[in-house]
Amino acid sequence: MPAPGETEPEPPPVPLPITGELDLHTFRPADLSELLPAYFAECAARGIREIRIVHGKGTGTLRATVHALLRRSPAVASFRSGDETTGSWGATLVTLRR
Repeated sequence: MPAPGETEPEPPPVPLPITGELDLHTFRPADLSELLPAYFAECAARGIREIRIVHGKGTGTLRATVHALLRRSPAVASFRSGDETTGSWGATLVTLRR
């Protein structure tokens, strides 16, 4: 427990498997501006060009944040909502640039 006036130390980063599927259910929208570019870079380094981002259906906040970041990302060639076999509007399918 920290002393009065001190803050809790941040927990160590959790390693994410680089599989081409990223589940964002445990992340906050504020985490995504650092997470997505790092994940894209790791995927590209492994030759993974097709990525499925699972953000859930919920209120749409994560989806809106993801789509805004994808529009501005130089790593992204295209993206679209999933279809009925890939998560529908609870997932976004991303194609990275070569």
